[in-house]
Amino acid sequence: MSFTNDKASNGTYSLKYSSTNTYINPGLYSIETNYTISKVRSAVSNAGNYIIASSYEGIVLGVGYNGAILWKNQLSGFMNHDLWCEDITGDGIDEIFAANANGTLYCLNSLGEILWEFKATDAPPMYSVCVVTKNSIPYIVCGGFDKNVYYLNVDGSLKQTLEASTYSVNKTHRGVTAPPSNTHIANFVRKIKKSDGTDMLAILGTNNSMQVTGNIYLFDVLGSLITPSVKIESGKPIGGEMRIVNIDGNGTQKILLGTSTHVNDANVVQMNPFDLSEGQPNIDISSIRNKVGGAPGYRVTQPEVIPDGSGYQYFILHGPNILLVPSSMDLSQAEIITSGYSFNDMWKEPTTNKIILASAQSGGSSIHVIDINNVGWKEAFKNLSPPGKIQSILKNKAEVATSLTSFIKPAWERNPPLSVYLLHKNSRSTNTSLYNAPIYIPQPFMPTVQDGNSWNREAMANETYRNKRDKRRKYVLDEAEVLNLIKPNFDSKGIAYWGGHGNDPYFYGLETTKKVIDFAAGRKMVLIYPELEDHSSDFQFVMDDLVSPLASYGQNKNLNLFIRSKNIFWQGSIYLSEWSRLISGEFANVFVPTMEETSDKTMELSLAGRLGLWASGAVDSWGSRAVPDNMSFDRLRQHSDQQLDHPFLRQLIYVAASGAQYYDNFTKPDLFEELLATGVLFVPKRSEIVSFSPVHLSMITPDSHYLEEGSSVKWLTNFNQDFENNNPFVFSRMNGSWPGAPVNSWDFSNYAAGVKDRRLNFLPSYENGMVLITPPQTGIYTDTGAIRTPLKDNLHPPLYSDILKEYYTDGRNYYSSTGAQYTANQYYNTIKTDIEGSAAKIPLTVIGDVAWVVAQTSPKHLRLTIIDGGYINPDNRIAKVRFNTVKPSKMIDLLDGKNF
Repeated sequence: MSFTNDKASNGTYSLKYSSTNTYINPGLYSIETNYTISKVRSAVSNAGNYIIASSYEGIVLGVGYNGAILWKNQLSGFMNHDLWCEDITGDGIDEIFAANANGTLYCLNSLGEILWEFKATDAPPMYSVCVVTKNSIPYIVCGGFDKNVYYLNVDGSLKQTLEASTYSVNKTHRGVTAPPSNTHIANFVRKIKKSDGTDMLAILGTNNSMQVTGNIYLFDVLGSLITPSVKIESGKPIGGEMRIVNIDGNGTQKILLGTSTHVNDANVVQMNPFDLSEGQPNIDISSIRNKVGGAPGYRVTQPEVIPDGSGYQYFILHGPNILLVPSSMDLSQAEIITSGYSFNDMWKEPTTNKIILASAQSGGSSIHVIDINNVGWKEAFKNLSPPGKIQSILKNKAEVATSLTSFIKPAWERNPPLSVYLLHKNSRSTNTSLYNAPIYIPQPFMPTVQDGNSWNREAMANETYRNKRDKRRKYVLDEAEVLNLIKPNFDSKGIAYWGGHGNDPYFYGLETTKKVIDFAAGRKMVLIYPELEDHSSDFQFVMDDLVSPLASYGQNKNLNLFIRSKNIFWQGSIYLSEWSRLISGEFANVFVPTMEETSDKTMELSLAGRLGLWASGAVDSWGSRAVPDNMSFDRLRQHSDQQLDHPFLRQLIYVAASGAQYYDNFTKPDLFEELLATGVLFVPKRSEIVSFSPVHLSMITPDSHYLEEGSSVKWLTNFNQDFENNNPFVFSRMNGSWPGAPVNSWDFSNYAAGVKDRRLNFLPSYENGMVLITPPQTGIYTDTGAIRTPLKDNLHPPLYSDILKEYYTDGRNYYSSTGAQYTANQYYNTIKTDIEGSAAKIPLTVIGDVAWVVAQTSPKHLRLTIIDGGYINPDNRIAKVRFNTVKPSKMIDLLDGKNF
């Protein structure tokens, strides 16, 4: 159904019908909202039951089951991590509670009006909320990343604080840099009814989003711990869901827990809080991973129970699948219904057993309602094609594909194009004959690697790296077997394969790899090193023993070391002394900076860092990656099972238009390959880009806390209010405590990149031009032994010859060229003003929630690429182009011919 809504002065919206276009299938219907719906719940008003939804942008909506959008409230403009609906005033009408990423708990009435707000401190995100009752008095319980749980009165005032450190048994294991032990975040807070009808509070506490399952703590309301903590035995993190269910109809409530993991570890765990001797029976979805639909990857598992005749069955949402599992938990008897889409959330309406699904993860904008009492729901789910944005995405992609058939590359653009390397086979038979683009380099999967005994690994001087191993590899091959395995996988273009990993860089001995380089005989050879991010003193050994010797041996032999690092590596660890030879430009034609963006929330920084190294001449090329778990900015809620490839397509178009030449893609949008093959995508040289800001930020030796802050993304308990109050950083709020949180006003991400929160900023706006993060160029920090040429000599001549302005940082403070120090929250305005003023010195700038880049393709032509900035919440965006140093005579869309 389609509706128009007018905003009232109180921030809510009133409804006006504009049409009644109903989309219905037997047993399932869809409600179009025009928003990417992330969370869904059900509530009761004086008019009956209705749906509460929260969008990716944090807008809370009241939605009728008839499709009417009853009201909207934007709240803070930041995402909501949890919703709860319950009557706390005794009038039979539910209040709505939203745990917001800005650290606030909001209470709304059934009209969408804010009744009150609670915020303990300048806290990290509020993460979970529920309502409990004691002596007929309701209390709102909420908790988040400040490691506290709060009991609130019905007016929002604080009743009691429960500090995790007073009861937690969660441990850490990272030595001197470990976050504190014996504390946790409240992953979930939920109420459980005892047999006498009174409530108790269940807290799922955890301190790590990838390596810790978590513990259940049971409390009397406003009272003490009832039982010792119960460790969850699933082996993998519980983050998908924690539901309290009346599982067998006898009034006894049990806990259902769903994982947030790779499909290979997916599980549902059941726990009886009243009889722990029952153990933790589980539904091991990973045991049937070959039967569940969809690609391999990370998924959230959300369990429920529904009636099954006189008994019950488990209703489990897992990726694009609904699993109906009998009460025996026997998966061999399970029914699997597979859709074409995965969904952001699931909720069971308690009185009717209707299942409410949030939007499709592929950028959908609908809410889907399943009536499990209608026999047609299963077929409808299988055939679901969501209305709204999904249909727009499919239509737009088809139109672009059609336009490619008649596209003629402008005669004024450079030919041949730059070489672009895709590190996989040409599995779709893309026609590359027109421009020899793209170039496909095969990447075989090799689970067996070299046994250290065959190259005397035991003699390695560094104990840490002598003992490292990657558990996903079998170390069984001798040198001859390695060569016999790798050589047949070369084709005429070359080969790409993993040379090692952050878990162990030594998949092969140095001398063995040299023999492979010799065999390559000038063919392209790309050694991939994922997650190579160690910034401890041990890594100097790896540089001296492996990385630098490989770079030296492979120089001018068409070898590339594809460093697929994580977190803040390319604007942090790379500026430590062990990487000085890379920074100097000595191996510019060997190293390819790229990123493993999973778990990260700083994509706009890694982009500026890689571009800055490339622009400086430290490297001659750079790369990117597209993989479903790019979407995992919060590993406890890994909704990263996109069935459409458009987020990756837009990301790849943006980095290609910004000059990236190497791609290690797990998700391989066919349209991206066609755009390269037909010349629709123009991949520029660094000297052709004219959208770099004249202002750039140069990194000196990184501050140690900055390095820890930017790399500790899995640990969740690093928040310290006193430290935050007294230590403003240039780059901040990057560890695991800040998923979806607001970015400080003085943070580079905010004032330079236009980023407002720590989420999926693959497509940042940089409205005043891309602000590069570079090696120092002048002043006391300059590397006098650098081989690379000055930044101004690598950029567009003559545009950047005399307009560059350099600032310096260590990640914490700013510095002058002579070493004077300035604090981040005071000095940022100086740089911000300079960035804004300098924008007038480049040809044009673009304002709006879009990513953009400009390249000069001939003396009188500029290529402007503009991309919707909504990575997983696509929308029609308005982009305003401001012309500065050029006077355009014509502006044409090269693909469809439209004039502006």
